[in-house]
Amino acid sequence: NLLKKVALGQMLSVLICGTAITSQYLADDYKMNTPMLQSFLNYLLLFLVYTTMLALRKGDDNLVKILKKKWWKYMLLGLVDVEANYIIVKAYQYTTLTSVQLLDCFVIPVVMILSWFILRSRYKVIHFVAVIICLLGVTAMVGADVLAGRQQGAGNNQLLGDSLVLIAATLYGIVNVYEEYIVKNLSRVEFLGMVGLFGIIFSGIQLAILEHKEVSHIPGSWTVALLFIAFALCMFSLYSFMPIV
Repeated sequence: NLLKKVALGQMLSVLICGTAITSQYLADDYKMNTPMLQSFLNYLLLFLVYTTMLALRKGDDNLVKILKKKWWKYMLLGLVDVEANYIIVKAYQYTTLTSVQLLDCFVIPVVMILSWFILRSRYKVIHFVAVIICLLGVTAMVGADVLAGRQQGAGNNQLLGDSLVLIAATLYGIVNVYEEYIVKNLSRVEFLGMVGLFGIIFSGIQLAILEHKEVSHIPGSWTVALLFIAFALCMFSLYSFMPIV
């Protein structure tokens, strides 16, 4: 069981790395300012697979009955998830891949705090020591980025990018805690199906409002298309396997 968990954890790390690299290439090499389009593709896959599975269910686990009972809870969860994905991809336009990956660990203390109050989880002293080290590392990373950015004449952009990562990590922490609660008490398919449903609605609205011009100027390149597809598949796989871990 331990080896299985470690293997799954490493697989998730590879998928996260895949989303990061594709986002960085799209932002830096092809000047694609389309974070919501990237997220929309992921929610589209979730909707086609998991929301469809919910719709075909019978009984109390059916999509319609879930919406009648808990529509507003999943609506809020979907909104938070959409904004987290939008902000983290947006951050690649202002800061480096390394900074995004390192600062994203800020999700750990957020999850611990929320789990303490919501899931009634309890931790040992070593866990709090690790969180303190994590926070010190985050502070040092932001400071290093600002200093490096000032030397290159881009201090404000670096700080903005790092701030976006921290905001996204906080939102991810909220989603992750509720994901754990839903998966343990309800089902993985329900969580993914409802996130797919509300995710495609909110991301579709924001895509139409914020990125319609950028989408119309996407170059007809196989490389760009493959990067979008690779991002969507990595993100979809990450969402699918995360609840299992």
